[in-house]
Amino acid sequence: MILTGIADEAGMDIQTQVKAHKELGWGHIELRLVDGKNVAGELPQREFERMCELLEEENMQVTAFSSRIGNWSRHINGDFQLDIDDLKASIPRMARLKTKNIRIMSWMGEGVDLKEWFKEAKRRLKELASIAADGGIYLLHENCEGWGGLSAGNMLELKSAVDHPHFLLLYDLGNTVSHGLEPWSFFKTIRRHFHYLHIKDAKINPQGGPSKEYTYCGQGDARLKEILSMIIIEDGYDGVLSIEPHVASVVHLEGGSATPERMYDSYVKYGKQFKKIIHEIKTDETEKR
Repeated sequence: MILTGIADEAGMDIQTQVKAHKELGWGHIELRLVDGKNVAGELPQREFERMCELLEEENMQVTAFSSRIGNWSRHINGDFQLDIDDLKASIPRMARLKTKNIRIMSWMGEGVDLKEWFKEAKRRLKELASIAADGGIYLLHENCEGWGGLSAGNMLELKSAVDHPHFLLLYDLGNTVSHGLEPWSFFKTIRRHFHYLHIKDAKINPQGGPSKEYTYCGQGDARLKEILSMIIIEDGYDGVLSIEPHVASVVHLEGGSATPERMYDSYVKYGKQFKKIIHEIKTDETEKR
């Protein structure tokens, strides 16, 4: 099992991101933004090479790229070539860093009929999956923005429709609450169908609907420890668990920024609390035996 995180929430530059993971005792990192630029196609090549050199010097391995493909910044009626370009640019970069996972979503769909949204998302994802397969990498669709993020059922339906071995699912435990979905029923539906985990937590919106009240892990309503215990102990999950705290910095929300000190300290605190939860889960299981 690999514990890691989306490190731009610890700091903007790669040095700070690596420092946070070293402090947590982690030898892996999930890459999204470096100096405010996404590594999946946006970060200039010279800066990418400098980043790679530092990661190699620090013996830091990469679990995944968190790309902009199909994310909250892109509409289903927008320019699909942007997503194709990001994926094609990512493939040699991922090979350079020896990682095979790239996080994607299934596009925003305001003003579009749900059936048409699904049809176009399926078409696009089939094409992207084919490109990914040619490049020897895997698309990881997250339950966040997009048609596939509307429900756990949508996630499974999309996976079935794309029907490609290089199209897999990424389950973010806290995105259920933050998107106004019930965490337990979501988990029961998606259980054993995912290949990668994101860890965040949030408080349920008392008015119903989406919530922006993110919390440290285990302090929200995502039933984090309970669900993780079932995933790890009962289901034998031994893959990646990647924190995405959102407690100090939220990439896609205005006002979600914080001072560099606050970002770093909160990220490390979150990581330590998450490690404690994992330790408790394993200890509880040992004591039962």
